[in-house]
Amino acid sequence: MIAQAATSQTLLRDYIALTKPRIVLMLLITALGGMFLAAKGTPQASIMLTVMLAGALASGGANALNQWLDRDIDGDMVRTRQRPMVIGRIPPTHAIVFGVGLNVVAFVLLAALVNPLSAVLTAGATLFYIFVYTKGLKRTSSQNIVIGGAAGAIPPVVGWVAVTGSIGLPAIYLFAIIFFWTPPHFWALALLLKDDYARAKVPMLPVVAGERETKKSILLYTVLLLALTMMFFTTGAVGLVYLGASTILGIVFIFYAWRLWRRPLIEGAKPLYLYSLLYLALLFLAIVIDGFVTI
Repeated sequence: MIAQAATSQTLLRDYIALTKPRIVLMLLITALGGMFLAAKGTPQASIMLTVMLAGALASGGANALNQWLDRDIDGDMVRTRQRPMVIGRIPPTHAIVFGVGLNVVAFVLLAALVNPLSAVLTAGATLFYIFVYTKGLKRTSSQNIVIGGAAGAIPPVVGWVAVTGSIGLPAIYLFAIIFFWTPPHFWALALLLKDDYARAKVPMLPVVAGERETKKSILLYTVLLLALTMMFFTTGAVGLVYLGASTILGIVFIFYAWRLWRRPLIEGAKPLYLYSLLYLALLFLAIVIDGFVTI
């Protein structure tokens, strides 16, 4: 009985690992920001809970399908060689059923309890992530993460659409902010994992263009990101709380990128990567707070 319980717990942990919970959490934070921005305060509880649940299911399912497609190269990378499918604890067919099933449930929840557009956008994000990024670009283009990042920029749009029923200019800005945040965030990680990607023959920018060019691109994107977040203020959708927070956060982001660019090799890549995670979380927290505070 004890051995069976231990096996069940291990299997549960493996399926949770398929969903990449940390990525799911970050996507949910951005979706929450989109809902609070659209509601100019606290969204309707039923809508908020449904979007968060469906978002977790859809993104978790998409990550499971991503691991299914990447199982042949995951074993070549130190970071991913212990994933459940690589070591044989979850059969590939089970991962497909799991990933597709989660997305079907997410679609039904959103279509029935929120609105059809939010369901279509969520399904579209999964399809884009799987077929455009994972299957189409990841192994063929050094700009894979730039274009593929569009999938991760959809959750705040879904949050906005869930409340308003349509796509507005603020939702497009939220999409663009994450779209421009993704390259410096992911390229910082790619610098740390350059040898892994080279071994797996994945043409990430540091592998193809080298460290110097990657660091320059990271700096450029952080500057563009700051400009974009400040432009968002001009729409009137956000206020001074957001403007102050986004400006400070963006300047610090540029500082980390500039320091990485100036230092030898990849010194500074890890602090930049970690800060990029904090940056996005705090930026969307600022969006939430901005809806309650008038200055």
